Amino acid sequence: MMVLGLETSCDETGVALFDTEKGLLAEALHSQVDLHAVYGGVVPEIASRDHLKRLLPLIQEVLKSAGIERPDAIAYTAGPGLVGALMVGAGMANGLGKAWNCPVVPVHHMEGHLVAPMLEDEPPEYPFLALLVSGGHTMLVRTEALGDYHVLGSTLDDAVGEAFDKTAKLLGLGYPGGPALAKLAEEGDDAAYAFPRPMVNRDGFDFSFSGLKTAVMLKVREQESAGDIESARADLAASFQRAVVDTLVKRTIKAAKEMSAERIVVAGGVGANQLLRAELADSFDGTVYYPRLRFCTDNGAMIAVAGALRLGDAEQPATIRAKARWSLESLARPAYG
Repeated sequence: MMVLGLETSCDETGVALFDTEKGLLAEALHSQVDLHAVYGGVVPEIASRDHLKRLLPLIQEVLKSAGIERPDAIAYTAGPGLVGALMVGAGMANGLGKAWNCPVVPVHHMEGHLVAPMLEDEPPEYPFLALLVSGGHTMLVRTEALGDYHVLGSTLDDAVGEAFDKTAKLLGLGYPGGPALAKLAEEGDDAAYAFPRPMVNRDGFDFSFSGLKTAVMLKVREQESAGDIESARADLAASFQRAVVDTLVKRTIKAAKEMSAERIVVAGGVGANQLLRAELADSFDGTVYYPRLRFCTDNGAMIAVAGALRLGDAEQPATIRAKARWSLESLARPAYG
């Protein structure tokens, strides 16, 4: 079965074709970073309009690259995300499903991230602990099987990717700030400033990054007042990144020990952070799995493979599903047969 995956949840338009026997056949991605950079963040209306402009040409490109006229099924991101952006992908999937007389599969965006490592040559086996880290989400999920999820902890305020972007803005870096901050941190001393590691000594597995962001803001203002901000920027970036990574790693390892996990899956845009990858590898006795770097951020391939895994849940095109909020725990194991 060949599944066409469409991703339009935020500011990337992703399309991919996945074959259940041959694997990933073709993919294409368009980023809206340049469109939103001038505003310092994603503008929902602009995102939706650009998805409308880009989606069909990308579908045509992927199908041509794979040498096929139409897929056997279409998977699309149904949520969570920006409703207007989601409706573009949902409308396209259902419209093409009608035209091609093929079923459609609504996919949970975070489940797409969670199964992205299944695209690799050595995919993880169930069960595993998942650390999902992105601009909109930070959560630890005990994963027993596809659709069998228990959220152990999530962020109480800013998601980790959001904290990176906001801190980057404080340091005068461009949008998106996460990659720029990580690059600047390579030039700094990560022990220069003793920023807090929020929640690491508390019970449970929740996260909080607003206090850390405030601590950085106060230190930035202090350095600006002293006229030393330019010389301090790299050290501030490195110290912030170290505090974030220490927090993520300690909470993740604590959860892994409690559930006797032998495998950890890290997915989402922040999963591309090299310090996080190195520290988890050093701290965990089991195996850590990641998608390749280009599949850490939003993409069509993860939606295509998630749709292929949920073909039992496919439905005839009729209803446009678009949910701004959608609990991962509300999902069920896919229906087979």
